[in-house]
Parts: sequence; structure tokens; C-alpha cells
Amino acid sequence: MKICWIIDLGTINYAEACSLQKRMVAARKADTIEDILLFCEHPHVITLGRNAKRENLLVSEHVLRQKDVELFESSRGGDVTYHGPGQIVGYPILNLSAIQRDVVWYVRTLEEAMIRATAEFGITAKRVTGKTGIWTGSGNTDEKLGAIGVHITRWVTSHGFAYNVSTDLRFFDLIVPCGIADCKTTSLEKLLGRRVEETEAKPHIAKHLGELLGLEMKQISKKELFQKIEHAEQSVPVTA
Repeated sequence: MKICWIIDLGTINYAEACSLQKRMVAARKADTIEDILLFCEHPHVITLGRNAKRENLLVSEHVLRQKDVELFESSRGGDVTYHGPGQIVGYPILNLSAIQRDVVWYVRTLEEAMIRATAEFGITAKRVTGKTGIWTGSGNTDEKLGAIGVHITRWVTSHGFAYNVSTDLRFFDLIVPCGIADCKTTSLEKLLGRRVEETEAKPHIAKHLGELLGLEMKQISKKELFQKIEHAEQSVPVTA
């Protein structure tokens, strides 16, 4: 079984995370590192995907600065979304050529990993036809628990998913989440009615993602990751 490294970066600026992903994607294309699942948390940031419409940002950049929310244009797919404290952000850097060359299948796999992780808490999450991500509730009461926005180049993935654990949901009022009108968001804390730590959910997500992708998940430290990337960049000329 192929190895997938799991690294928890902790809190990291969105731009820094994007830069790190580019380095990892280049190394993964050159096959000088293993598949990777990055976990992290971002300071308040609103990101605009490749298909984003500016009208889905409901406040001015001045208001965002007042609220200490960064605005960032991203290379991921999808529309506009919010990242912030209390939210698990996952960035899988995978070579789908060795797993399955199917973009839709990959997105559904990310959804399924979050759905199964949510079930570990006794909560039923689901897909909604025509809407990417995972949801709870039914009909008009559907609320979004997890969002997805990916980028794939030469079958190597980057960006990924965001899963609300203890997220301050008021920040989603600044946008039309994922460009879906009347979209309501939720979190594990809201659904469970108790305090939930991200460390409770991350192992479930990693376990189910590994099972679905057929990968053996192996935890490594940030220090090990940077050493491996630097070694890869020194040993083989790598291009993006």
C-alpha cells in the first residue's frame, strides 16, 4: 500500500500555505516526495476561487480590513468561501495517476471522507444534488458543514476541503458561501451543542480519506516535511 504523509501545520497564513503547496506539487510531479495530506487552520480570510463572482462578496474591502479579514484570489475551483479559526482545512497533494484519474470521483471521495468522519459523531451528513460539499438537515433546512475547492494539474492535486468544527459562523454573513443563494452554514459544535476540538475530528477525516484512496496514512512532523521537500528540491531540478 502506498504511503500518504499527514502533516499538521497548525495556524498558517493562506498565502504561505499556497506557496508551500506549489513547492509540494512540483516535487510530487517529479515523484520525489510521497502523497501528502496537510491539515491547517487559517487566520480570517475570504478566498475567491477561479469561478468567483465579486457580487458574492457582500461587504467592501474596507469593512474586511476593519474586521481583520484578508481577501485572497485563489487558483482553486469554486466561488467564494471563508476560512478561519475553528475550521479544519485539508490540502491533499496526491498523484491521481496512481490512484484514479477522475476529477468528479476525487471530489466525491473528499465529500465521502467528511461524511464518514461526521458519522463518527453520531451526525448524518449528506450530499445535495448540484451542490459540492457536505450538508446536514433536510430540504429548506439544509446547512453546509464542509466545503470543497480543488486544483489539479497533470493529475496532481492541491487545495482541498474546509470542515467547520468550532467556526464562528457569523463570518459567513460577509459572503454568499460558494455562490449559493440562501446558503446556511453549520459546525460540529452547533450540531452537537458542546465544545469540540479540531483534534477530535482530524483523525477521523484522515482515516476515512486513507481508506477511500487506498493509502496508508503516516504522521510526520513539520520539520520532517520541510527537510524532505528541501532534499527533493536539491536532488532533482523541479519545475511547477
